[in-house]
Amino acid sequence: MAWIKRNLYFLIGSVVALILMGLAGWYLYSKWQLNNESLEKLNQQYNVLQTLNNQAPHPGSGDIDNISAATKQQGELRDFIKGTRKHFQPIQPIPPAPEKGKLTDQQFSTALSRAIDQMQRDATNASVTLQQLPPPQEKYSFSFETETHRMTFAAGSLEPLSVQLGEVKAICDVLFQAKINSLDGLRRERVSADEAAGPQADFLAEKSATNDMGVLSPYELNFRCFSPELAAVLAGFASSPYAILVRSVNVELAGELPVDTTTTTMTVAPVVPNYVQPTPAASQMSQDAAFRARYGLGPTGGRRGGEGGRPLAPPPLAPPVQPQVGVPQPAAGKGGLQTVLDERQLKVSMMLVVVKLAALPPAAK
Repeated sequence: MAWIKRNLYFLIGSVVALILMGLAGWYLYSKWQLNNESLEKLNQQYNVLQTLNNQAPHPGSGDIDNISAATKQQGELRDFIKGTRKHFQPIQPIPPAPEKGKLTDQQFSTALSRAIDQMQRDATNASVTLQQLPPPQEKYSFSFETETHRMTFAAGSLEPLSVQLGEVKAICDVLFQAKINSLDGLRRERVSADEAAGPQADFLAEKSATNDMGVLSPYELNFRCFSPELAAVLAGFASSPYAILVRSVNVELAGELPVDTTTTTMTVAPVVPNYVQPTPAASQMSQDAAFRARYGLGPTGGRRGGEGGRPLAPPPLAPPVQPQVGVPQPAAGKGGLQTVLDERQLKVSMMLVVVKLAALPPAAK
């Protein structure tokens, strides 16, 4: 015990060194085992390569050169990707990224105000009714209600907000060009910490998806239109130079209108002209007798009459027949022209995806 007390530090150092040597040995053994596994896989791949090289015919020689064919197909695939990129043009952010420095709060706030005013004017010129907002809010801000009341923005949010503003402007241009009846709402994903307390009607729960080819950003539209305008909207997205893809469309009637299926008919009786029906006796008289009967003369030429020689009263005229107009009555069956097309306003809910391709690697350019 006395020796331990005199050499306590030496003893502690020896124990620590022993523990460290044990850990080093375990680490060396684990890496040595991993090295053996890697070497075994490498040998397997080498054996596969040797087998392919020893095959007859060789995959890279003779009439069938698979290696050269695979290299050629890779080049064709790269050329195809380059050719299709013209249909996936990037949407310019609003405002564009400055050449020097970073985007400032003042620049984005000014560009946001101008962009919203421009979209408001475009909607008015296209006769598009925008979403009705509660009294405190003056005009629809196209899902940027949170940013319109701020002069400073969260750090790192200006670039994604400017990108979204440019995409919303491109989407609304297609809707206004198609002349829809009304825009009920537009929703996008949250990209700023300031939007956590913003209106829930402006944002989606979905997030952008990222893969090796690019980024897919979701948007949701709610608008009212008729079938020709809906076709114009789909054609506008299909012919757009930007990569705006329609993921889903939900269409329903905007509202049922009361339709009167009963028809009424008017029954009009024919008008009978007022004339005196001739007597059968007069029709059988000779011409002379008819002349005398017409002027009330007797057989001897005197005036025929009753007592006292007074002329007889002319026969009474038939009372005039008044036209009879029937009371409108419902027809027994469906009358009028047959309805071939009954166009009604539609309420459309559309999900969009904006594709932003990633930059090509230097080897593929």
